[in-house]
Amino acid sequence: MREFVDLSGASGASYRFKLTPRDRIPLRIAGNYAVVKPRGEAVSVLLVAETNDLSRVHELCAEAGVRGAVYVRLNVARSTREAEHQDLVDRYLPKQAAAAE
Repeated sequence: MREFVDLSGASGASYRFKLTPRDRIPLRIAGNYAVVKPRGEAVSVLLVAETNDLSRVHELCAEAGVRGAVYVRLNVARSTREAEHQDLVDRYLPKQAAAAE
């Protein structure tokens, strides 16, 4: 499993996420996270989400019933976190974006 994965948003912006294995709890800090499955050199994005407490990321994935490699991106500023999250949802999960409108 790669240590980093770059995901591109609908805008074309690139966001770098760091792998967070189950045995390593991330910091208690706000950020975005993605759950992915490897597909050769690429990845299939199963979930993109944001939280105010990344230390709960594995618990949140379990609650959502999503299994895969968990990657995190630290974002302290709420406006940045929300904008990046929406950009990624628009690219990878358009049905989720449409349902939220």
